[in-house]
Order: sequence, then structure tokens, then C-alpha cells
Amino acid sequence: MSGHSKWSTIKRKKGAADAKRGQLFTKLAREITVAARTGLPDPDANARLRIAVQKARSESMPKDNIDRAIARAIGDNSIEQYEEIYYEGYGPGGTAIMIQTMTDNKNRTVGELRSSLTRSGGSLAENGSVGWMFDQTGVITILVNGSEDDALALIAIDAGAIDFSVEDGVAEIYTDPTELHKVSEQLASVGYEIDNAELTMKPQSMLQPDLDQAVKAIRLLEKLEDLDDVQAVYSNLDISDEVLAEVG
Repeated sequence: MSGHSKWSTIKRKKGAADAKRGQLFTKLAREITVAARTGLPDPDANARLRIAVQKARSESMPKDNIDRAIARAIGDNSIEQYEEIYYEGYGPGGTAIMIQTMTDNKNRTVGELRSSLTRSGGSLAENGSVGWMFDQTGVITILVNGSEDDALALIAIDAGAIDFSVEDGVAEIYTDPTELHKVSEQLASVGYEIDNAELTMKPQSMLQPDLDQAVKAIRLLEKLEDLDDVQAVYSNLDISDEVLAEVG
């Protein structure tokens, strides 16, 4: 699925250029706290928390920050009671968008989302109108060269992967959500360096609007991800090389 790796490439370039590390760490800490509250505050016994901690470490988040985020879930922290809510919408060109938020004020969050979508030629959608187009999936990203592709695919499938793709030197291994950690550990144990491992909402099919609409859709995705209450944004936008060159 080219869209995931290319969108990740865009985000990384923008993130490095804008140096939004503080905002990133805030969102990572929020995910860790919520994950710890929804299960045991022990990464070894809580799959979601384990994935959140691994993601934070991959982004070079300090250990003290991670420990504090877990501690907030254990103590009485009524000031920060975040609720995880998914919102659905449409962007330019009819692109479908799933927005994961963590908020302590739903009215504020809905208002910000509606404003961003409307100003960019999109709209907020009713629950269920977009969600059926996406499946929750684990995705593991590994940087590879061409000679590794076949061997990696075989190892990944043997470890339990359900899908595999390679594009522009980026291998994406898809797993059942419950198998993400196991497959990731298996690949690491045979020497592969995991670039990223996370849960994602994978579109069942991709949409490629014309260049102008695709660029507008990417600008909207960027705006949405910059909102403080937004944890992640998923879309069925298929990003062509032409679009990538336009926004890169």
C-alpha cells in the first residue's frame, strides 16, 4: 500500500523541518497514559501499552517521560481524564478520513475538526459512514534493499504476517493487531532493524484524485494532525509520485 509509506515520508520530512518534538512527545505521552489506564500499567502484560512505549522509544522520547506517563495512569489524575474518540470525515476529491482523538473536551474537539475540514473543502461525516472502509491492522516498517525482499517476505509470513509490500526501499509488513508485537520481535530476532511498528487503520481500497485535489487533501491531513487533540489521521488517499513531488 503505497499511501502509508509515502504519507509517513511526508510526515517525517515535515516533522524534522518544523521541529515539533514537544507536540509529538505530548501526544505520545497521552497515548501511553490512556493505554495504561485501559489495561494493566505493565508493558509486558498490556499489548497496547507495549506498542505505545515502543513507538515513544523509536521517536527518542526520554525514559523519564515514558515513566511519568505510565505513573499518571496509576495515580489520581482527575485533571487529565482523556477520552479516546474516532471521528470520520471526507476530504477534497472524496477522500475518506478517520481521525483518532484523545480529548477532555469533546465540544472543542468537534469544533476544531469541523472548522479544519470545512475550510479545506471537506466535511465531518456521520459515525459509520467512513469507518467501514478501514480495518485496524498492525504495520511494521523496515528499510530494505532489493535483494532482501523475498527473504523478508518469507520470514514475515512464517512469523504470522497477513500481507507484505515493498515500494521505494520501504517494506511494510501487515499483521493482525494482536500479532504485531510477536511478528516484530521475530523479525528483530533474525537481524532486521525495525523502523516502526504501530497499529493503523488500513483502507480496504485506495483513492487517487487528480493532482490538485490530492495536494489539497494532503494539506488537510497536515492541518488535522497539527491539532492538539488529534493523535493520528488515516486516509484512503493514494499518493502518486507526482503528488509527492508537489508537496515534498
